[in-house]
Amino acid sequence: MPLQKVRNIGIAAHIDAGKTTVTERMLFFTGTTRKLGEVHDGQATMDFMKQEQERGITIASAAITCSWNGHPINIIDTPGHVDFTVEVERSLRVIDGMIAVFCAVAGVEPQSETVWNQADRYKVPRIAFINKMDRIGADFYEAVNQIDKYLDANPIPFHIPIGIEDNFQGSIDIIEKKAIIFNEFERQVMDVPAEYTEKCDEARSFLVEKLADYDEDIMELYLNEEEVPAELLKKAARNATLKLLITPVFCGSAYKNKGIQVLLDSIIDYLPSPIDVGAMVGIDINDPEKSHKRSPSSGEPFAALAFKLINDPYVGQQTFIRIYSGLLKSGMQVYNSTKNKMERIGRIMKIHAKDREEVNEAGPGDIVALIGMKFTKTGDTLCDRDNPLYLESIFIPPTVIELKVTPPSRKEQEKMGIALKKLANEDPSFNTRYDEETNETIISGMGELHLEIIIDRLKHEFNVDVEVG
Repeated sequence: MPLQKVRNIGIAAHIDAGKTTVTERMLFFTGTTRKLGEVHDGQATMDFMKQEQERGITIASAAITCSWNGHPINIIDTPGHVDFTVEVERSLRVIDGMIAVFCAVAGVEPQSETVWNQADRYKVPRIAFINKMDRIGADFYEAVNQIDKYLDANPIPFHIPIGIEDNFQGSIDIIEKKAIIFNEFERQVMDVPAEYTEKCDEARSFLVEKLADYDEDIMELYLNEEEVPAELLKKAARNATLKLLITPVFCGSAYKNKGIQVLLDSIIDYLPSPIDVGAMVGIDINDPEKSHKRSPSSGEPFAALAFKLINDPYVGQQTFIRIYSGLLKSGMQVYNSTKNKMERIGRIMKIHAKDREEVNEAGPGDIVALIGMKFTKTGDTLCDRDNPLYLESIFIPPTVIELKVTPPSRKEQEKMGIALKKLANEDPSFNTRYDEETNETIISGMGELHLEIIIDRLKHEFNVDVEVG
């Protein structure tokens, strides 16, 4: 598979803007899942933790692989809740592009701003999807205004809605000048309805005017008042998006299956492949002043970053890694430069949410789970023994809230200790310590909900019923 076609993307948004539903629909339309999962039934594929299904929110960012028009897409669904900031951080560190989902009624919400700023820090190109267009009070143009005003994102509508609220039917593709109507799971492409031609022309001239700033060919056609061909607009839009100059905006209603195919097309049209992102820069192990480059090619020395650990009841600990260069084969020895230890690679898995597919090798741009790693933790670099380097680790914010926990009996003390250690391994924003003076175990995390879920997991996953003080 040529690397040019691979897309590693994240989906991020404020809580309840509907990003898990968007992901579910993407998996359905790409044929990864046969039936539609719903968040409110607790049946979403991406939310496979029991705590996520009960609360209808996303806690852990799950990685999943699907494919659309011959392009493999690795999707990482991230939490929208502020208590799980570190999950968003670690996802942004390894993705190449992002879809920011906004609610058409609420527009830009506080957590959307936080996530947007995090994405700015990692310089991640993104497109915006305005979801819930079928809800009462939905306002596409107001949402676009807010994205411009609060996020300074230079948003440009590439699609404008046909109808709104109850009679939201589809959208108009401004570049191709075509209307797309969504019926059940099919999309119908037709000419722009007469009552929308003026709006479409307005939006198109706005688009051309914006892109003329970044492309000389468009500028020339614009000044001579000539028609700009769709291909040229797409190429210029892709370049401007990759350089973070503009944010293309699309609209739809994921719950009603409207606009998802368009979103999948736009991931391929406007978001970067590992080749567009280019070489990854690592630091020399012996001299922090020196740096090494690793291009996304299988001929280069191996380099990867471990960005997440999950404890799975069936296979034990899974270590998720993003490979930047070189080939990884099962049975191979790699060097963990952060811990200065050698690791032997056991099984390599591609994850389709709950299901896994075992592969023998993985290459640049792949996001895979490794089983049976002994030393590797979140943020560690795995590389080739003869060409060692460090990749920039993940920013972990300090904890904000503490609780004391006591096991129901003396003999459960050790069991609780092991369970807490496992949880702390998997989540770097959660800490546990023992206070010698008061003989108490104290846990700390990013917020009340964060610790509530940890206690819940102690009970259900590790069978330790702790008392909280």
